[in-house]
Amino acid sequence: MSRATAGERSRAFLLVAPLLLFLAVFFLWPLGAMVTAAVSDEAVSTVMPRTAEAMADWDGAGLPPQPVQRALVEDLRAADDQQALGEAVRRLNSAVSGFRTLLTRTAGAARDAADPGAVSLPAVDPRWEQPRFWLALKAAVPRYTDRNLLAAVDLRRDADGAIVNADPEAAANRVIMARTFLVAATVTLACAAIGLPYAMLAAAATGWVRAALLMAVLLPLWTSLLVRTAAWFILLQNEGLINGALQAIGLIEEPLPLIFNRLGVVIAMTHVLLPFMVLPIYSVLLSVPRNLMPAAASMGAGPLRAFWHVLLPLSLPGLLSGSLLVFMVAIGYYITPALVGGAGDQMISSVIAFYATGTANWGMAGALGLILLTVTTLLYLVYGRLSRSPQLPGA
Repeated sequence: MSRATAGERSRAFLLVAPLLLFLAVFFLWPLGAMVTAAVSDEAVSTVMPRTAEAMADWDGAGLPPQPVQRALVEDLRAADDQQALGEAVRRLNSAVSGFRTLLTRTAGAARDAADPGAVSLPAVDPRWEQPRFWLALKAAVPRYTDRNLLAAVDLRRDADGAIVNADPEAAANRVIMARTFLVAATVTLACAAIGLPYAMLAAAATGWVRAALLMAVLLPLWTSLLVRTAAWFILLQNEGLINGALQAIGLIEEPLPLIFNRLGVVIAMTHVLLPFMVLPIYSVLLSVPRNLMPAAASMGAGPLRAFWHVLLPLSLPGLLSGSLLVFMVAIGYYITPALVGGAGDQMISSVIAFYATGTANWGMAGALGLILLTVTTLLYLVYGRLSRSPQLPGA
């Protein structure tokens, strides 16, 4: 490699270095942290390293041998970080109820004993003779686990390690996931039904009319999402502008239930996400020659037939791009369903926020976020496949 070529490559690398640094700090690093939080489970292994090492050779049958029990006593005796011990206790108590009092009593006995090797766990608490506590401890000591990923889709591992459905009273993520995808699909269809004719009008117009139509689409993007959602909260309520206008002209006698339900969520999200549908379609329609529709009419095609066979196929790339954008943004919406929707309209982002800020369970928050990321990636791959298909006009 010549010195000139090496210098050109170095300068080219320096030009893209800020972009690479930006991607690493604001995309790869948070993504890695989310994946790590979803599969890591170090709460118990950090406090009980000797127990984790001793349990590696135990097959889980019956009660563990004496070295495992002695290692547990030594770990509890040496545990001086009460916050870390509390996290380990909460992790184990979530697996088997009763671990909180069991470990508290055992830790006190281990600290009071002059010889840790002489401590008999069954004598401290008879519950140590129940294999379910030891099996829960064995399942919690590995640093990496699929517990959060399984719980995100309402699955768990039973005592034999097989994957089974979670208990019905603790299984809600599948329902919320299905609701999230249903709402996102409904909003996408609504945006497509409104955005396609609107983009056609904007592309066909000229001068100040086109500018006004585009301004009407772009103006909401310059307003805060919270402000737009709060505006719909005011418009959709029983004493709001919409119900008031309908009652004033005599179309209804009682206010329509437009808020705190699925209809309100779809209306508000459709308004917020409509620009992401209109702009891709509009950009594609600008490249369509204006003489195609008159040419189709000159050959005997009516307006509907010309639209179906000429304009719609040519606008499909923009329609697919807009649908992908709207759906991917919609599945992660949080503010609009929280303000406008009811208790049965909350989406998976609300559950993620609950785990992240309400219970500080970053593992479950990361697992649910990883599922959304997987769905988004699959959608993008499908779109990439469709966009390269020779059967798609404009591909």
